Amino acid sequence: MSFAPSPDPILGDAASCAAVETIIVPRAHDIGGMEVARVLPSVHGQMIGPFIFFDRMGPVRFSAAQAQDVRPHPHIGLATVTYLFEGSMVHRDSLGSERVIEPGAVNLMTAGRGIVHSERHEATVKARGGPLFGIQSWIALPKDKEETAPAFLHAGGELLPVVAHTGVTARVILGSAFGSVSPVQLASPATYAEIQLAPGARVPVDATHEDRALFTLEGEVEVDGTAFPPGQMLVIRRGVATSARAVTAARLMLVGGEPLDGPRFIWWNFVASDLDRLNAAKAAWREGRFDLIPMDHDEFIPAPDDGAGRPRPQNPRP
Repeated sequence: MSFAPSPDPILGDAASCAAVETIIVPRAHDIGGMEVARVLPSVHGQMIGPFIFFDRMGPVRFSAAQAQDVRPHPHIGLATVTYLFEGSMVHRDSLGSERVIEPGAVNLMTAGRGIVHSERHEATVKARGGPLFGIQSWIALPKDKEETAPAFLHAGGELLPVVAHTGVTARVILGSAFGSVSPVQLASPATYAEIQLAPGARVPVDATHEDRALFTLEGEVEVDGTAFPPGQMLVIRRGVATSARAVTAARLMLVGGEPLDGPRFIWWNFVASDLDRLNAAKAAWREGRFDLIPMDHDEFIPAPDDGAGRPRPQNPRP
């Protein structure tokens, strides 16, 4: 993926794009017949608020027998957030949770000191095929919450606040945005919302949270008169209030919150503020000391070789 300063669209006039500090362009990978575009972590190791990982899954339409499951695997020190626009996935975890997630709902799985989960397709999707399109993100936990007990929460779309005005519809997934607060509780202040814009509609991006970014999921938008195509994360400069106007019908994700209390290391599926904790989790998974998923324990994803997964520090924005 690339990480670059915002272009200056008018020669010598830096203020013409002053609201956008950085543009992150994800790198796409094919995983089991599905394109996954990784936005965070970037090559500069930057987090957006507590968001340390951000993947766009699809859009894809699987043919019969093409859809592949994500086998059981572990996490520590983070909370995973799964949000879909199309299709469905079946979540199972070592707490005994089992839930089908569908478009508009949110799964929040807090790993804390350790959890194992799997993400599988329903039998009908495996047999006949079907669509999948969504975002999976990780929220790093504050230091005093890294060893908290694991937990799972599912909130249906009907529980999430929707803010609507002319040409703008915003669903507040986590935290607070546009004067509304999601019922989904987080360990640290954050904002996460899906925004749909009709052509010409404008949505404000205020400075309520220190870190904010817009991911252009679909369509073209303008920020400070500069047009941005789909598939980019626009990191908004701290302290700057701005807005995004839809050039075409557009869908955006608002992502952000308050910076974490120091850097985090990330290795495979583990996040921690301490390298020793990462190494302990690595050994625990390899030695079979994580709790298993009661209804899904016949297979698992092995940890990568050390050479393929060295811990990388991820720092809050300076």
